[in-house]
Amino acid sequence: MIEESIDIEAPPERLYPMVSDLSRMGEWSPENRGGKWVGGATGAAEGAKFKSRNRRGWRRWSTVAQIVTANPPKEVAWESRSFGLKIALWRYQFEPSGTGGTTVTESTEDVRGSIMNVLGPLATGVRDRAGENKKNMRATLEQLKKAAEA
Repeated sequence: MIEESIDIEAPPERLYPMVSDLSRMGEWSPENRGGKWVGGATGAAEGAKFKSRNRRGWRRWSTVAQIVTANPPKEVAWESRSFGLKIALWRYQFEPSGTGGTTVTESTEDVRGSIMNVLGPLATGVRDRAGENKKNMRATLEQLKKAAEA
């Protein structure tokens, strides 16, 4: 599992809706470009699905995320799949800092099987997924902080 944390001068009640609206993730993530809720879903509720668009250089791919935890304003988590195969479990946790701010922790657990370990680097151009995720998570959290504190 990989995780990154950042302190943001905003309450969890403000940050949770920003992050749990997966259509906005493209505003902060260097790789994700947003997407849309599918199957009648309109927001982060357990079982809701979201089709996300991703880009790295000229490479583009999509995944389907299913919300596995929706516990406002404390935690939101989803499992990403491609071609029906598991890729990763993503989680955001929001912990009040005691000064009116929040410590936001983003984590991911790679759950790819052997097929996705072969197909993933071909589709995304990323050989070191753990290293790339860690770098992207830091960038995402910094952009979230910038947006929330503006």
